[in-house]
Amino acid sequence: MITSLQNAAIKNIVKLYKGSRERRDQQLFVIEGARELSLAIQSNYKIKSVYVCRDMFGSTKYPDVLNSLAENIIFDISSSVFEKIAYRENSDGIVALAEPKLHGLSDINISDNPYIIILESVEKPGNLGAVLRTADAAAVDAVIICDNQTDLYNPNVIRSGVGGLFTVQTAICSSVEALEWLNACKINVYAAELNGAKQYQTIDYTLPSAIVMGTEAEGLTDFWINNSKERIKIPMRGKIDSLNVSVSTAVITFEAMRQRGF
Repeated sequence: MITSLQNAAIKNIVKLYKGSRERRDQQLFVIEGARELSLAIQSNYKIKSVYVCRDMFGSTKYPDVLNSLAENIIFDISSSVFEKIAYRENSDGIVALAEPKLHGLSDINISDNPYIIILESVEKPGNLGAVLRTADAAAVDAVIICDNQTDLYNPNVIRSGVGGLFTVQTAICSSVEALEWLNACKINVYAAELNGAKQYQTIDYTLPSAIVMGTEAEGLTDFWINNSKERIKIPMRGKIDSLNVSVSTAVITFEAMRQRGF
């Protein structure tokens, strides 16, 4: 039982939570929650160590998550120690460290009629996580993150995505690499922007399709606007840009799923 807040392993978990450089240097990231851990295991992530507060873990809905792990990587911790390393509210008493994956375009396997979400220069981890959650709900083929501005393994990505990071194929690359890959796969590209020429629901998404979403502050760069098949927009009646990137992605994606009969 680890009871000391000064334990080296516990202090290191705090470091991994706080710093992308620390995660990159150690090639480790933090998973909190039995559901998220079970999804990571199913997706063949290498789990290095697991810390369990038994008092809290007794109420989890995923009690079998520990059964597939070696006993020598599981450590019991006290409630006070767990409170120090817990990142979110209403946790079920389990935190794990795992190795990240590479997330290359070559690792993606697409269907015969793919639907892809492209995110250009996404900045907010919460938005990225929310898009991954939408991608899981719609069972899209992949999310491709271009010119990345945030750490895919930021704890906010995992928390807001409720494990979508582990269920959705995800690649990180430059915009040029993504476009070359899309063209090679013969996937139609639709750029979402406020001044788009066509409303999003008028597009035929039943063919291989990719939507490209930009940042909330700047929108898409000219690269994607000039290299898309169509520029599309979501009509809005208010006086402000009311929808953030994760909501806009969901609106367009579920229109595509509706057209595809899902």
